[in-house]
Amino acid sequence: MNVELRLRELGIELPTPLGPAGNYVPAAQVGDLVYLSGMGPVRPDGSFVVGKVGNGGLDLDAGREAARLTGLQLLAALRAEIGDLDRVRRVARIFGMVNCAPGFNRTPAVIDGCSDLLVEVLGDAGRSARSAVGMAELPFDIAVEIEAVVQVSA
Repeated sequence: MNVELRLRELGIELPTPLGPAGNYVPAAQVGDLVYLSGMGPVRPDGSFVVGKVGNGGLDLDAGREAARLTGLQLLAALRAEIGDLDRVRRVARIFGMVNCAPGFNRTPAVIDGCSDLLVEVLGDAGRSARSAVGMAELPFDIAVEIEAVVQVSA
């Protein structure tokens, strides 16, 4: 599969990857695995999607869109690290964290925004093992944070 062609077909332009917000790197490759640091939802204008999903101001659909935007950040960071997304063999795992209002428990549906994007762009290679958990707080009040482990070819 030609991933860049697929992105164009879908009308998706990956954002410029953000730099780290602390003393870490956005991606680290160990053998054929690339570990992607937790990324957050960045709108095309450069602002973050902030707030709690549930009764905290963001509904389920807004949470899903935040997860999708986070998936775009993950793909952008991955491309910056490996140079060519056609090297992706499989997204092995994603770990999704949702900034939840008390009582909100539909975190898997929120993180589907990222999972659906990865499958849409990468096909079956984007289907991964996954965790989707709720958090009382996330850095800078972002709505979603997602990290990933991706297997790549040489």
